[in-house]
Amino acid sequence: MIKIKRALISVSDKTGIEDLAKTLGKFGVEILSTGGTAEKIKNLGIRVKDVSRYTGFPEMMDGRVKTLHPKIHGGLLALRENKEHMQIAKKHGIGMIDMVVVNLYPFEKTVAKTGVTLEEAIENIDIGGPSMLRSAAKNYKSVAVVTNPAKYPAIIKELKENSGSLSEATLKELSVEVFRRTSEYDSAIYSFLSGSRQLKEALSEIGGKPGARNRMPDSLNLNFKKVQDLRYGENPHQQAVFYKDPSSAESGICNARQLQGKELSFNNILDLNAALEIVKDFDRPAASVIKHTNPCGAAVADTLSRAYVDALECDRLSAFGSIVGFNGPVDKGLAEVVMKEADFVECIIAPSFDNDAKEIFSRKKNLRLLEVPGFKRTGEKELDYKKIIGGLLVQDMDLKLAQRSELKIPTRRKPSKNEVDYLLFGWKIVKHVKSNAIVLCNGTKTVGIGAGQMSRVDSVIIACRKAGRKSRGSVMASDAFFPKPDAIAQAHRAGIKSIIQPGGSRADEDIINACNKYGIAMVFTGTRHFKH
Repeated sequence: MIKIKRALISVSDKTGIEDLAKTLGKFGVEILSTGGTAEKIKNLGIRVKDVSRYTGFPEMMDGRVKTLHPKIHGGLLALRENKEHMQIAKKHGIGMIDMVVVNLYPFEKTVAKTGVTLEEAIENIDIGGPSMLRSAAKNYKSVAVVTNPAKYPAIIKELKENSGSLSEATLKELSVEVFRRTSEYDSAIYSFLSGSRQLKEALSEIGGKPGARNRMPDSLNLNFKKVQDLRYGENPHQQAVFYKDPSSAESGICNARQLQGKELSFNNILDLNAALEIVKDFDRPAASVIKHTNPCGAAVADTLSRAYVDALECDRLSAFGSIVGFNGPVDKGLAEVVMKEADFVECIIAPSFDNDAKEIFSRKKNLRLLEVPGFKRTGEKELDYKKIIGGLLVQDMDLKLAQRSELKIPTRRKPSKNEVDYLLFGWKIVKHVKSNAIVLCNGTKTVGIGAGQMSRVDSVIIACRKAGRKSRGSVMASDAFFPKPDAIAQAHRAGIKSIIQPGGSRADEDIINACNKYGIAMVFTGTRHFKH
């Protein structure tokens, strides 16, 4: 046990500091502090000594230098049982500091803001704070070091139970937490200055150009914070945890609020992310229905209710136990439609739910509702990480959307203006389907989807089979080029009138000839949308 006689408190996040300072004051602890923290403690009627008065050295350089002083670090690092250390401390007037309460400048929050400048980020790199934390944590047998406000209640309780003392077990636990926190903090700084920021810029410069060269960092440190422990992973025998990137400002499942329902599963989170990413690509009311990260159906319409029914009609059989995404507020009318039309929905994610909608959905207690505040695409580059055993693949997100002006039409039959609109809708959807991906659309709604097959013609066959008679007069989107004309023949038999695909195959001439033979219009985008 160590008795707390002198404590240094300097916090950016002042949550809960009042109760801790009052408890220390009651035990007669001498409190040293700086700036706004000192002012707050003084206003509580607790005696506090400014660090500059204690060290005899003023704060300077806009507060950059205030605690970097031998009287601070000597008081933290001195080994109490080492006679030489204590003699040196006495000779130089260095008093022992038994507790450090420090949390750091909000670097992670700062760099998460849209449009943050390099200068602003640098000014939020804390130097004195991590230095004090590490000094205290290194000497944890003699110094209590606290960096997490969530720990204050437990520390207050232990101080009261032990007349102002803390146990060695508590001191060690606090020390370990400090090294976790400083590691996180340094990693966030590194990632911003030479990791994720550089990656984003480099990948952006490539712009998907074959053969482009870029400079990537030689090492990549990633900083993710735990959101929650999960019941299990993809299967019940796999343990799993959900982490988030605190530097991301993009709207998504990581900043969603669960309004009702059972705890989210590993697979729920993956599917919710897929549902949301589809509808974020549209300005008009859009709905997506997801199973196993692939859309069973998706649609855009004048209302969310119409879009939902259209999306559901694509493949009602597969939609049992689905995850649903909307890009607009869910109201009473939409909630009634969902409850009437769907046999069984696992989760719904949307920007907001009104009170009437929440009341209607509350009748199904296990239905998860997730609300995404500030729903938008930020326009900033997000990175896509794919883990392999022993390594990591990094790329930017596939956010490229084809523009009408970029399309090339190599066939004799040209698609009408409406057909092009429908083709572009299908092109937005197909990039969210696992490769090999084929999407059939009738207007701005899917009618058949073939996903994840080893051959492209099989994906065409599946999409046409799922569409049935609805394939007649539909348009088709393919995420990559056709290696053989067999898929075109299959499309003709199904009554498909237009096709959108990247082009670029050695078989392009044969594919064009097949389309001309069957009177099918075809457009090339020049962009592929593989999704593995």
